[in-house]
Amino acid sequence: MDHFHLRDGELYAEDVPLARIAEEVGTPVYVYSRATLERHARVFREALAGAGETHIAFAVKANPNLAVLRVMQREGFGADVVSGGELARALAAGMAPEDIVFSGVGKQTHELVQGLDEGIGQFNLESEEEGAELSALAVARGPRARCALRVNPDIDAGTHDKISTGKADNKFGVPIGRAPEIYARLAALPGLDMRGLAVHIGSQLSELRPLELAFQKLGALLTNLRTTGQTVTHVDLGGGLGVPYKATDVLPSPAEYGAMVARVTRGWNVALMFEPGRVIAGNAGVLLTRVIRVKRGVNDPFVIVDAAMNDLARPALYGAWHDFEAVRPSNQRMTANIVGPICETGDTFATGRDIEGVAAGDLAVFRTAGAYGATMASSYNSRGFVAEVMVDGDKFAVVADRILPEAIAGAERVPDWLD
Repeated sequence: MDHFHLRDGELYAEDVPLARIAEEVGTPVYVYSRATLERHARVFREALAGAGETHIAFAVKANPNLAVLRVMQREGFGADVVSGGELARALAAGMAPEDIVFSGVGKQTHELVQGLDEGIGQFNLESEEEGAELSALAVARGPRARCALRVNPDIDAGTHDKISTGKADNKFGVPIGRAPEIYARLAALPGLDMRGLAVHIGSQLSELRPLELAFQKLGALLTNLRTTGQTVTHVDLGGGLGVPYKATDVLPSPAEYGAMVARVTRGWNVALMFEPGRVIAGNAGVLLTRVIRVKRGVNDPFVIVDAAMNDLARPALYGAWHDFEAVRPSNQRMTANIVGPICETGDTFATGRDIEGVAAGDLAVFRTAGAYGATMASSYNSRGFVAEVMVDGDKFAVVADRILPEAIAGAERVPDWLD
């Protein structure tokens, strides 16, 4: 459920007509619904009520906007971060350092130092080499580092290859077969408090079975480690639960996920940690765009909109689907190709799509754009960065300014020797 709905023939975000946002802020613009973010956060938290002690850390990479993170902080979520920049954002949004988990395969030295100095709750180590470096830094700087070892369970998540992270040939974690020896060596290093295990097999998962298989493997590893005298008090089960991008999509609900987690982890006697991102933010945002013109095609017409692949990269990167809806439906249908103004064919949102009839000047939205939308934007073709808005009931605020091309160019320099 989300809070984007038709009222008197016009699409609203909560109690704000999207046309008003387009008029006052311009297009393209991302629009987030606070009520939807809060509802999804609460539904996810309630779904885990039967799983014992839990810690939920919002995956900042899904949507790092400070206003979004503040909503998550107010809902009691921590943060799962994968860079020093995300760590700084989480802290700026008011998240407590002890509620922050630092994941990611390529943490640089300065980022490890940053996490140590801020006193974050946990480092998810992706390799023995990373653990050795963190150990040396912790000894030199004083504070001990609370750590979990991320394992690769060699499970195919059944999602797009580019967002699958738990197969043997993926770059993440250590092979699960080598995890006992690696964990033991890391636990013996000074400066590290090895306290747990972590796993994350991918994003936009449409079935629970791959997750269940991964968790079962993790449970067996947990038993093995304890049998050999190792301490395991925390297990990070990652995120990845998918969201419906099409009205016809049927995906596991948070309640079904929570029931599976409670069943599989019964008797583990650990604090369970989670890293939801898309399932919280995906349907809480839309990308509002305006039709530039409709161009006749050889077969279907081209609906050319002012949003482009630099604003919403998922269709170009993954062939991803985003529902396209008119802000003021015409009650007519058309089959069209939906494209942006970028100078390459990859700037295509849909081909041969059955949509509501639209014409030049009409407003429309790409749905389910609250996760992996603005955060993946670029300035390709010397286009600016899209603005972001948050709606709260009958009011809204710009929560990220539009960055114009001239501002981007203003950060560039021509060296003297080219004058």
